[in-house]
Amino acid sequence: MNQYHQSVLKNEAIDYLGVKSGKLYIDATAGGGGLTEEIINQGGKVLAIDQDFEAIEYLKTKKLENLTLVNDNFSHIYKIASDNGFLKVAGILFDLGVSSHQLENTNRGFSFQNEGPLDMRMDPNVNITAFDFVNNFDKRRLNEIFQSYGQEKFSLAITDAIISARQIEPIRTTSQLSEIVSEVYRKKGIKTKLHPATQVFQALRIVVNSELLNLKETLPQTLELLETGGRLVVISFHSLEDGIVKRFFKQTESLKVLTKKPVGPSSIEIESNPRSRSAKLRAAEKITL
Repeated sequence: MNQYHQSVLKNEAIDYLGVKSGKLYIDATAGGGGLTEEIINQGGKVLAIDQDFEAIEYLKTKKLENLTLVNDNFSHIYKIASDNGFLKVAGILFDLGVSSHQLENTNRGFSFQNEGPLDMRMDPNVNITAFDFVNNFDKRRLNEIFQSYGQEKFSLAITDAIISARQIEPIRTTSQLSEIVSEVYRKKGIKTKLHPATQVFQALRIVVNSELLNLKETLPQTLELLETGGRLVVISFHSLEDGIVKRFFKQTESLKVLTKKPVGPSSIEIESNPRSRSAKLRAAEKITL
């Protein structure tokens, strides 16, 4: 596992954090530790949080100094920080979305391109999986998930196809679900640049992991942790996440927005890492009112 995760907008994120030697920082989504390691290299002390136990175990192998690791959901960020002495920090970073490792590990069920179980849990201790949603939710709720969280224009047709398929046998694998969605697109004669199952898988991942709810609960907590002049940097990968961050920045008087428009990856980064194409970075600084 030489490359656990390829960080997106790494240089931009570090620049906006404005890392200062000896200061405290929180990486709320540690992943493979690319951003954490860079903060430490620049003299920062980092509290790295990840709900995925595998990410924390991977980071332990790096044996980094000035690093505190916690396996938990970032929705508990204030308590985690308080318990570990990370109050009044100089910067907090969120790199939302799925890590390269999670996508490429077929047993995790995140990718429509690989055969795997319909799982999609970032925290393996969570009880409900994508299988449960796909095979047990009724037509109204499934359609709502694909329409609201995936912004899928054929949500109703896909929902009908899923219900028809699961009446014959349970939909157990990523490839089964991917094929069902792809067949809907074929029947409609629609060709897209993105894989037809992209938005359906995104929607399921969001609801399985309560991603939007967790983000909404977490952002206000960061205000209690940031010192005056502290920076909040968020990298998101779809419009729903970005919208939550944008509104929070705009509506919070104690934040000075540093990015009038979201910062995206360069053409060079997209070419070397196609997964970065949808990334958007927003940054803000805590000010005294």
